[in-house]
Amino acid sequence: MKDKVVIITGSSSGIGLATAIYFAKKGAKVMLAARSIDILQSVADDLNASGYSVAACKTDVTIEDDCRNLIEKTLEKFGQIDVLINNAGISMRALFKDVDTRVLRRLFDVNFWGAVYCTKYALPHLVKSHGSVVGVSSVAGFIGLPGRTGYSASKYALHGFLETLRIENLKNGLHVLVMCAGFTRSDIRKRALTADGTPQGFTPREEEKMMTPEQVARKIYRAVKHRRNYRILTLEGKMTAMIKRIAPHFLEQAAYIKMKNEPDSPLI
Repeated sequence: MKDKVVIITGSSSGIGLATAIYFAKKGAKVMLAARSIDILQSVADDLNASGYSVAACKTDVTIEDDCRNLIEKTLEKFGQIDVLINNAGISMRALFKDVDTRVLRRLFDVNFWGAVYCTKYALPHLVKSHGSVVGVSSVAGFIGLPGRTGYSASKYALHGFLETLRIENLKNGLHVLVMCAGFTRSDIRKRALTADGTPQGFTPREEEKMMTPEQVARKIYRAVKHRRNYRILTLEGKMTAMIKRIAPHFLEQAAYIKMKNEPDSPLI
């Protein structure tokens, strides 16, 4: 990946930040993208001071013009695009009967449309470089998770988009990766939206037992390097995808029980 140009959305924290640092240390030229430009610039300054090649662009992926600007700024800075990692994402925790539909729209705007916008404007340049499009997803794209209708729906949509993109570009060398990271230590659960759109403010899971963002970053790097189509990182995720095919009713029961047993679960 040395001297490859990599764009990473949602790179101010969590998986995105860890992935940006990992790719930079492997010799890639990295464009950081998120809404928190002060954080991005601080990260970029630190990495550049260590001899790496990193830039930052303030980007709200729910705004199409911001995504277009991100691609243009990357080309101005580095002259090409080799990898686009659509990592920006948010979650939710509320039953569908209770949730404000604006929360569902917000989930789609970030998790689905953000990836669509960025990919749309990067695509011609990625085709030219025979590059990679990556969507950071979840097992929620294989099984509907109760209490997370908007999240699961957006990940199902992301999978469908990326799979179709791959098939459309089978003959021109474009690589498309669906990366299912599994539960990872981050603030995503604390920032998950509740029924009225306010952040949850706590995590219902044991974060210390989860994969670290750095572990996920290494897996993303390897999957891009080896041009994998799909990568499911955890045993739980792999079992979910397999059981969905052979015993879907059992999986639905298991998903219900697992989510019901979370602290302060919205399920009865």
